[in-house]
Amino acid sequence: MPQTPPFSAMFDSSGYNRNLYQSAEDSCGGLYYHDNNLLSGSLEALIQHLVPNVDYYPDRTYIFTFLLSSRLFMHPYELMAKVCHLCVEHQRLSDPNSDKNQIRKIAPKILQLLTEWTETFPYDFRDERMMRNLKDLAHRIASGEETYRKNVQQMIQCLIRKLAALSQYEEVLAKISSTSTDRLTVLKTKPQSIQRDIITVCSDPYTLAQQLTHIELERLNYIGPEEFVQAFVQKDPLDNDKSCYSERKKTRNLEAYVEWFNRLSYLVATEICMPVKKKHRARMIEYFIDVARECFNIGNFNSLMAIISGMNMSPVSRLKKTWAKVKTAKFDVLEHQMDPSSNFYNYRTALRGAAQRSLTAHSSREKIVIPFFSLLIKDIYFLNEGCANRLPNGHVNFEKFWELAKQVSEFMTWKQVECPFERDRKILQYLLTVPVFSEDALYLASYESEGPENHIEKDRWKSLRSSLLGRV
Repeated sequence: MPQTPPFSAMFDSSGYNRNLYQSAEDSCGGLYYHDNNLLSGSLEALIQHLVPNVDYYPDRTYIFTFLLSSRLFMHPYELMAKVCHLCVEHQRLSDPNSDKNQIRKIAPKILQLLTEWTETFPYDFRDERMMRNLKDLAHRIASGEETYRKNVQQMIQCLIRKLAALSQYEEVLAKISSTSTDRLTVLKTKPQSIQRDIITVCSDPYTLAQQLTHIELERLNYIGPEEFVQAFVQKDPLDNDKSCYSERKKTRNLEAYVEWFNRLSYLVATEICMPVKKKHRARMIEYFIDVARECFNIGNFNSLMAIISGMNMSPVSRLKKTWAKVKTAKFDVLEHQMDPSSNFYNYRTALRGAAQRSLTAHSSREKIVIPFFSLLIKDIYFLNEGCANRLPNGHVNFEKFWELAKQVSEFMTWKQVECPFERDRKILQYLLTVPVFSEDALYLASYESEGPENHIEKDRWKSLRSSLLGRV
């Protein structure tokens, strides 16, 4: 069965492989090159370039880049239909008299292309039209040869397993979000049921950082590379004013991951604002500083940033008497690392260091790189906004898509890392399902812990007590 090589090998530092194209002309068959690099082309020519023939197989960087970016111009099922049509027409796969030797030469290449598509963009095949075309083309390839029949079967089984795992994951997410309640509601109705805090569930910051890394890697793993592009799908001006994805945008795993970041921030703030005693609040702050430091050491920058953002929320940062009891030197170091100035220069330097370590890693533990996700999305967003998808002559601006694919492929390498730490169901359950305070409830808890300092805070406290607690 053809296996696709790892992502890190795909792109060199320039964003794409310098030796892909040996064409001497600057322009060839609707594709425009400069120094042997493909810079632009008509959509039709780019599709032709994707389809293998007896003497040609597209480079893997091209396959990934085109499959990733093509959805800005057409639905994946439309692309699949065109690819199938070209394969059948070119190779005369539908002709009963076609040369069996010819089919033997081309079949492994078509099968390899389909394998790369199903392995890298499996979610495209949740669309019944995609699946139909895939099976039809695979059946034509396999009809004459036992070997190909086995390979086709293997490819389709692997795809079905991936899609089943995705459905299962989405069910779990739906179950978690349907049972989530506001901590204050629980406190008022069943105060005894949440006497626990995070330190009673997991007293060791190192273990908590490991369990957070489990959640991060699992959620990262389910984000399809295409979700980064589908998040920005606009109308394609050459597409008769219809948006490619007029139906629901397919970015739910990416959204679920952003929601997890927000939940973790609120969980941190809740755990700090909950305790009645000042020394307990101070201890909780110090605990989370240690957890954040362990996350940094592991390479889990997303949890690190969520914890810092939870500690910087106003209801937490206003607890001056509590903070006065905290040794903040370690926190200052972490804040410096994640300082947003100069476009997150310090964080980006740390991320490069972690990415470098990951490349030469001897263990899964050293391979972990979990980027600060909102910033990754923002970078991709600005790259997308900063350059046009099409050039004035109507050509697809492929130079832009090399760069986009380079960023997404790095993410693809990171998301495939196996989590090396042992799972602790009890801690994971707590992190994912324990009720957290809403923003209003956080402010109320904060004012109850350390009274309002001015008239504005006093008025807010009164209104929160009356709306949330029914007290004046």
